[in-house]
Amino acid sequence: MGRYTGPVEKLSRREGVDLCLKGERRLNGKGALERRGPTPPGEHGNARRRRESVYAEQLREKQKAKRYYGVREKQFRRYVADATRKREGIVGDRLLQLLEQRLDNVVYRLGLASTRPQARQFVGHGHVLVNGQRCDIASRRVEPGDVVMIAPEAPVRPAATDATEQIGRVGQWLEADFDSLAGRFLRLPARAEIDAPVAEQLIVEFYSRV
Repeated sequence: MGRYTGPVEKLSRREGVDLCLKGERRLNGKGALERRGPTPPGEHGNARRRRESVYAEQLREKQKAKRYYGVREKQFRRYVADATRKREGIVGDRLLQLLEQRLDNVVYRLGLASTRPQARQFVGHGHVLVNGQRCDIASRRVEPGDVVMIAPEAPVRPAATDATEQIGRVGQWLEADFDSLAGRFLRLPARAEIDAPVAEQLIVEFYSRV
């Protein structure tokens, strides 16, 4: 299955939480969740729903995480496998840390893009530098100490500047320089610092049974 190109706000309504797929519109309180509530889209969205099974709950959390970070199934499985192989820490925490280390996510978390899809586009078009080197791989793993910035000659700098004006603050594991449109990845974030609206333990349980 290819990349999803349909209405992205339907995904937030389907999961019942804000997946941060819209930028200024969402921040201005005009998103679909604010206008229509967390009712699933479609003709039967308002139908009375039965209690979900444990498997269904696990599946929904997995889908929610994939849509939140913009990762496809095959790639997501690799993240789960990588997190499972690590012996230190909790598997679910390590999974979220790996997802937070993605270059497109770091660009978004630094406030250099208004959404993760926009950050992925910046990276894919070669407008982002990592330690001074151009990188067009959105899934690149950013390590502590790495410096990420929008290229000085990039035509997206005005859009990145607008994005910095929308963000409230960056995470404590990041250091942002909005004037230079740059930032540094200081350390891996703790679970309490990651505001992802997912129950990662359910995701680990889902993949442990498939």
